Amino acid sequence: MRPLADVRVLDLSRLLPGPFATLVLADLGAAVDKIEDPHGGDYLRVMPPQIAGESAAFQLLNRGKRSGILDLKKPEGRAAFLRLVGSYDILFEQFRPGVLDRLGLGHAALRAAHPRLIICALTGYGQTGPLAQRAGHDLNYLARSGVLGAQGPSDRPPQVPGFQLADVSGGMWSVIAIQAALIERARTGQGTIIDIAMTDGVLGFAITAMAGALAGDPQSRGGEPLTGGIAPYNTYASSDGHPITLAALEPKFWMSFCSGVGLQTGMEALVPGSHQVELRARVTAIFASKTREEWIAFAEQHDCCIEAVLSPDEITRDPHLAARGLFFNLPSDRGDIPQIRLPVTPKDTTFTPPPRSGEHTRAIFADAGMSDDEIDALLKSGAAR
Repeated sequence: MRPLADVRVLDLSRLLPGPFATLVLADLGAAVDKIEDPHGGDYLRVMPPQIAGESAAFQLLNRGKRSGILDLKKPEGRAAFLRLVGSYDILFEQFRPGVLDRLGLGHAALRAAHPRLIICALTGYGQTGPLAQRAGHDLNYLARSGVLGAQGPSDRPPQVPGFQLADVSGGMWSVIAIQAALIERARTGQGTIIDIAMTDGVLGFAITAMAGALAGDPQSRGGEPLTGGIAPYNTYASSDGHPITLAALEPKFWMSFCSGVGLQTGMEALVPGSHQVELRARVTAIFASKTREEWIAFAEQHDCCIEAVLSPDEITRDPHLAARGLFFNLPSDRGDIPQIRLPVTPKDTTFTPPPRSGEHTRAIFADAGMSDDEIDALLKSGAAR
């Protein structure tokens, strides 16, 4: 299923959030052309660790795309961009608000020139509001949204998450909004400007905590059932030191666990309160009585929502994830490049490998209708490479 096969995306983003969004669009069939500046381009390329001479993260985020280099600070580059953008359905940008305006390439001007153009602007705090110009990263957006404020442990500052929730969810919301805008354009013939803020995007990931706060009954940090406030929904260590998750939220799963380990307790275990301290200590001792492999075997025999915590270097060897086909290699002249299949990534499609910086500059401008002489002049000016 590649329903976006007729859609063209001009991608000005870099690092993680925007490239994740355009990766999803490319997997769904869109033609994505990545425009990089000549002063480093997408600097995710150079970050360690590396595969095939470039960042492994860059390689995971940019399959199926083309790369061109264009300097928007040069008048020749801006003029070329204005010719280029009209041949695309979507412009994806990740600059702070006002950056494109200062270059003479603001949203309103582009939409006036190209009424069918869909512009998706992904930022940390949005195009409006008192923080619109503030710099930030994933951890800041989690903090400002209240999501991090729901996370335990309660006796010390929240743990830094081992994943980029705001970045990736910002990309996901962008994809959803873009697809809706494409449907609306098919109906009306008009494009639109999409304002996605990563801070806004993570609010929905803490619905239960937000529900309590909005109802006037806020819970203490780490005190909700889903944030570590009850023993049946928590993490524990096996006797050989491996972390194990228990997520027995429903009574049937908790009863199954208790029956399997011989624990005498009732449904009060599923409700936060001071009694959880003693119960958590009892469950901690129970988990410390078995090895990781013994808990894996226990989970196969008892329907109680137990999973061993896999480290990132274990996931490619996990039989379930392998059976789901979540990992594959892209052949390239740089050798095989490991990839992760997203839920929407087709399993029967061949993708081009992640592009080298500026690998397709000439082809991108030729596809936009520029002649060889015009492209040569642009390259000679130093505005493109």
